[in-house]
Amino acid sequence: MALPGLLEGKLRVPLIGAPMFIVSGPELVIAQCKAGIVGSFPALNARPPSMLGEWLVRIKGELGEYSEANPGETVAPYAVNQIVHASNMRLREDLETCVEHQVPIIITSLRPPVDVVTAVHSYGGLVFHDVISLRHARKAISQGVDGIIAVCAGAGGHAGTLSPFALVKEIRKEFDGAIILSGCITNGRDVLAARAMGADLAYSGTRFIACDEANADPEYKAMIIESNSSDIVYSSLFSGIHGSYLKGSIANAGMDPDNLPQGSKSDMDFAKASKSDTKVWKDIWSAGQGVGNIDEVLPALEIAVKIEREYEEALAELNAG
Repeated sequence: MALPGLLEGKLRVPLIGAPMFIVSGPELVIAQCKAGIVGSFPALNARPPSMLGEWLVRIKGELGEYSEANPGETVAPYAVNQIVHASNMRLREDLETCVEHQVPIIITSLRPPVDVVTAVHSYGGLVFHDVISLRHARKAISQGVDGIIAVCAGAGGHAGTLSPFALVKEIRKEFDGAIILSGCITNGRDVLAARAMGADLAYSGTRFIACDEANADPEYKAMIIESNSSDIVYSSLFSGIHGSYLKGSIANAGMDPDNLPQGSKSDMDFAKASKSDTKVWKDIWSAGQGVGNIDEVLPALEIAVKIEREYEEALAELNAG
């Protein structure tokens, strides 16, 4: 396995907080990094585009001040997610901003990220690319990414359908870089399972929606706590790409979550295509199948400490056996 040098000694537990549209902002990222896990956010969350640079200055500044004031604490690096797709008209500008501020980790989504890899490697940064199949992984590997995020069955957002037992092993046969596993990671035992499966890091989004620092509607957080795996709908309607969404939010929008039509990849804007005021992510809330294991809203630090404790306890139990 291959944990990048940039992360060695910088993590409380081998975990990345996944970037979530709307939900992830500077407050959550800073809290996650101070708690010793990688915090991340989508560049598109910073609106207008000029705000991205302001966010990066704030994140770097607050983490630097915290590290200086607390030399014994583990402070993780942060990451920015870039959507590499023709629909993202901001990609070039946002990437230039990230290069200017030398963002430690760039997480890329959708299309192979060769231009992003070249730009980020110019200053020594890392590029992790998310995939849902070996075919997608091979394309990213050929373009020199440092890590592959295997987005497996049960993950929130644009999740895949493959079992992690299948996808992680297939990727590892062809890739000696970092593998990050996504899909139902909600506690320390899940993180340990990801490591046992061959991943270097785990990747958790849904657990951090029910977090004090998350920029999520209180009703969204409450629905996370009240839901279980049967309350997750896997549909392409809202973005043209299959994703996992909370049934309750779909029903609240006046739709039948059990009878949704297919979406179109040619139009990733549900509100525009349907001529509706309902917007994906804002009104149609995403979550992974691990929601049934989330019972309360906590500060990011408490979540990280709890995950670390669970991780160590599970490891001790296995070693004792």
